[in-house]
This record gives sequence, C-alpha cells and structure tokens, in this order.
Amino acid sequence: MKRTIFNNKLLPWLLLAPQLAITFVFFLWPAAQAIRQSFLRQDAFGTRTTFVGVENFRRLLNSPEYLNSLQVTAIFAISVTILSMGLALLLAVAVDRMIKAQRVYTTLLVWPYAVAPAVAGILWWFIFNPTIGIIPYMLAQVGYNWNHVGNPAEAMTLVVIASAWKQISYNFLFFLAGLQAIPASLREAAAIDGAGPVRRFFDITIPLLSPTTFFLLVVNIVYAMFDTFAVIDTTTRGGPAQGTNILVYKVYFDGFVGQNMGSSAAQSVFLMLIVITLTVIQFRYIEKKVAY
Repeated sequence: MKRTIFNNKLLPWLLLAPQLAITFVFFLWPAAQAIRQSFLRQDAFGTRTTFVGVENFRRLLNSPEYLNSLQVTAIFAISVTILSMGLALLLAVAVDRMIKAQRVYTTLLVWPYAVAPAVAGILWWFIFNPTIGIIPYMLAQVGYNWNHVGNPAEAMTLVVIASAWKQISYNFLFFLAGLQAIPASLREAAAIDGAGPVRRFFDITIPLLSPTTFFLLVVNIVYAMFDTFAVIDTTTRGGPAQGTNILVYKVYFDGFVGQNMGSSAAQSVFLMLIVITLTVIQFRYIEKKVAY
C-alpha cells in the first residue's frame, strides 16, 4: 500500500477549518456566552446589566422549584433510558432470531426514528388526550379515568412513553448489530453443553453486548436530558404543578418566557456540568465492567 505524505502543514488545518468554524460558532461561543451571562443580572427591559457573581447559582441551589426540577429530570431520564433500551433489546432479540422477513421488520421498526420530536409529542398527545384519545377511552372501559392535564404522575407517564418511543428505533439498530456480531458458534457450544435460552442470553449475549449497551447508556441519558425539549413543549409544557418541568425546559421557560436571562444561563451551566459529570462517571467506573 502506497503512503501519501502532504508536506504542506497548513493543508490539514484548511481541511478542518469548516468543522472547526461550526464547532466554534454553534458550540463553543454559545457555551462561553452562557457562562458569562450566568454571572450577570438584567432588568425587566434588558437595558441594564449588573454583575452579581455567583448570586444566580446560589439562588438556584436554594430554590424549591429548581430542586424539584432536578428530581423530575432524574426520574424522567432514568425512566426513558430503561424503557427505550429495554424494549429495543427485546425487539432486537426477536428480529435477530428471524430468518425470513428480517429486513422488513427492521425497516418498519426504524421508521419512528425519522419522526421529529415535536411530531412525536403531538402524536402521543392525541393518543392520550382525555377527550378524544384512544388510550383514555380504553382505560375508561375498565373504570380508570385518565387525565394527564391534572395528574403529574400521568403526565410523566405520557412524556416518558413519547420520548422512549422516539428513541427505541435508534437503540434497536445498535442492539441488532451487536447481536449479529456475536459468533453463532458460542451459542451453539453453550446449547450443546445444556444451557437453555435464558442461560445463554444472560451468560453469553448480555456480556458480549456490554460495549453496545455502555455506548447506548451514555447516548440515551444525554438524549433524555437535552433532546426531549420538543416532546415536553408539545405535550405538557412542564405541567401540571411542575410535574414534568425537566431542566432543559426550565432553562427555556425562565429565559425566554420569564425573561430571567441570568438565572436561565446559570441553569444551562448547571445542566452542562451535570451531563459532563455523568459522562465522566460512566466512562470512569461503568466502562471498567465492559468486556470488549
């Protein structure tokens, strides 16, 4: 194989320049602006700015609403991650065992990923609508009165289902690829030794899927904490009684609706630190149990 060497040291930077520019303009610059804004406070009309130091952060840590939003976000992120990954693994195992029509089922299961989060939220809002929704109608037949508009637990159930449904297709693709990469000889050898399907699944399949599972764990937590804004906005708008007001939606609501830019910026900094901390913990401790 012939190796090509570029003597021009400027060429690699020129090739990277478009991506570096996009990263700076859309990621680094907004992050720097948020950090700067978190130490400031503006008046109601946005004409006067005052440096307040860490006062915005101190107020957040002493705010019952913000602490409630932290708790709601934790419940929401864990629920979405477990539900989406669990169902995706179940579907991937079912499709992996098929010999005929495997591609057809794979295509059908991937389609929901093409749906925009806002559209997914509206779709499930109609399905769970207390007046016209099919699910409340079916629940009413067995004597249960569904009304997520006034029940925080039911509202949380709605947004978790909508968010997980949107992510199942993504998880399914990776789980299916991971399952198909496992040598069939390992399962056959275990079957010859007398291991049943359940034993083979937990002793062979799950350990060999650990790299895929670890990757999806990181991706799904980030997805639940950032990319679910549109689902919340189109279904519950953080209600009722702040029952679905996750951190990313509270950042938007306090900043763009409440016009409290300093608090909103401080919340975005906190959210960024939380995600970075969770990611570091996952790579620092959980990755050690992954068998590559």
